[in-house]
Amino acid sequence: MQLRILATSDLHMNLRSFDYYSNKPEPTIGLTRTAGLIREAREQAEADGAIVLLFDNGDSLQGTPLGDLAVEQIGHPHPLMQAFETLGYDAIGLGNHDFGFGLDALGRILSQAPCPVICSNVHYHNDPTAWQGHAVLTQKVAIAGKKRELKVGVFSVLPPQTRNWESHRLNEEVRIHDILDCARQSVTALRSKGCDVIVALAHTGLGPSAPAPDLENAVIPLAAIAGIDAVIAGHTHLTLPGADHTGRQHVDAERGLVHGIPVVMPGSAGSHLGIVDLTLTAAEGQGWSVSAPKAELRPVTNAPEDPELVSLFSKLHSTTQERAEQPIGLTDQHLHSYFSFCAKDRALAVLADAQASAVRQNLRGTDNEGLPVLSAAAPSKFGGRAGPRFYTDIPRGVLRMRHVADLNIFPNELRAVEVSGAQVFDWLEMSAGVFNQIDRDAPTELVNADRAGHNFDVLFGLSYVFDLSVPPRFDATGHLINQQSKRVRDVHFEERPVTENQRFVVALNNYRASGGGHFPFVAEAKPITLPSLSIQQVLKDYLTGELPSDSLSLGDCPFRFAPLPGARALLSTSPKSRDHLAEITRFNPKPVGTDADGFLRIQLLM
Repeated sequence: MQLRILATSDLHMNLRSFDYYSNKPEPTIGLTRTAGLIREAREQAEADGAIVLLFDNGDSLQGTPLGDLAVEQIGHPHPLMQAFETLGYDAIGLGNHDFGFGLDALGRILSQAPCPVICSNVHYHNDPTAWQGHAVLTQKVAIAGKKRELKVGVFSVLPPQTRNWESHRLNEEVRIHDILDCARQSVTALRSKGCDVIVALAHTGLGPSAPAPDLENAVIPLAAIAGIDAVIAGHTHLTLPGADHTGRQHVDAERGLVHGIPVVMPGSAGSHLGIVDLTLTAAEGQGWSVSAPKAELRPVTNAPEDPELVSLFSKLHSTTQERAEQPIGLTDQHLHSYFSFCAKDRALAVLADAQASAVRQNLRGTDNEGLPVLSAAAPSKFGGRAGPRFYTDIPRGVLRMRHVADLNIFPNELRAVEVSGAQVFDWLEMSAGVFNQIDRDAPTELVNADRAGHNFDVLFGLSYVFDLSVPPRFDATGHLINQQSKRVRDVHFEERPVTENQRFVVALNNYRASGGGHFPFVAEAKPITLPSLSIQQVLKDYLTGELPSDSLSLGDCPFRFAPLPGARALLSTSPKSRDHLAEITRFNPKPVGTDADGFLRIQLLM
């Protein structure tokens, strides 16, 4: 007997095969394309007599202008829940971004779910029925003319850090428990209910091999827990099976096995369908044994769009396009993020200015009014795991509503903190961790692929130098790993050296202020009270002129690299960056080809 498990993850409301930021079709993404693969994979398996189950692994409700519009339409059916019903989903897990619209909106949407919604390690005091701790899916199977029962247990976990990232939405109403502790308890509970197969909807990625408390990316030790038969992973937008994980301990990247358990990570935005096939053998008595696990990914590129879903989303898609095209301002510069990691990102500068302007307005009449204001901004579209299409690209001319989302894709809120010069130094050192140490004798990848690009904070209002001849001071979790190493030097504010005791106000988003990215300054930073302000709304007000202009980001790029004569770095970016190479002439840029993922490789002289 065969059991086929189909899975999507990290859809981020990419329901159509469309890029709303550029207002163009995008054939590599979209549930309308994944849907065709789902139907095909189901038909293939059922024709062979297999049982088929379909799951979603969270982070599906937020992430595109279409998602923002859908959540506003109170009283109307939510299109994602309609799609899940149309495609016959059997269970839905939750991810951290699903809480981004708040608990009331989440509850309203989930009340329309056509199948069980599961979130095992999140407990909502005010409404414990908003989702389930686990689910048991029962199937009747004919074996030798007799009916046998197959019970598939499903549980779902997400990063405990969600309680910090979404603290402004969750307040004290939600408790989030450790992934591994919850998984062990869930397995015990499901086995006690007689489950033959247990599937983990694990909204978490591949991180450390060893178990530890409160892991954000816990797939490797999770797969080692006895009793789990398959894992649907996600959160990091990577793919598995896939070469990205080659060399990881306990991971067979080619076959998608972790500790011998099948694990699929279906990318993001509907880019892939994950498939796990299990062979089930009727054991003596009433049980089943599981063997011959297989994991597979099917990319949606060039798959046709599903006409039923295209029709289902048609009205909302058109309305989203109309709203996205509304003009709100002008720009006399091409705003793009192709060189965010080596040169001034003008798109990021606009975001930084808008944040600073809003914070300055709210500092008036307070004790902090006289402090210098900085603005921390990190690229949100920088290629990376999302591929070479995922960059901000706003041409000169009319700015439209879709460009607001292009500049800041998630509806974060504005925050402000008071920090010392010493905390600024640590902040910049943590940002510098995105870079590899440069080898003078051979070309070196400039950006460390294991570090998230959205954790590269640029502090506008300062000027500073990165010395990449030395190793990073902090690891990706914010722990000090090289006490003597200091990559950041010559930090200046208004042409004067910053001192350790100097005080600053920093404008930033709630993700960073609540500990996102593990920046070591957060625990000691003094929060400054602001009204509830959406950064996307702040950007809109700034671009329309409702907020006064700010000069924080005028001039050159805040950071530069210490010269490393003879050293060469390799930057991976969009092929469209060829039209903008004049912006990085200081590096004597030399395109050296396109890699297998479609990124243009540019050699930089350091």
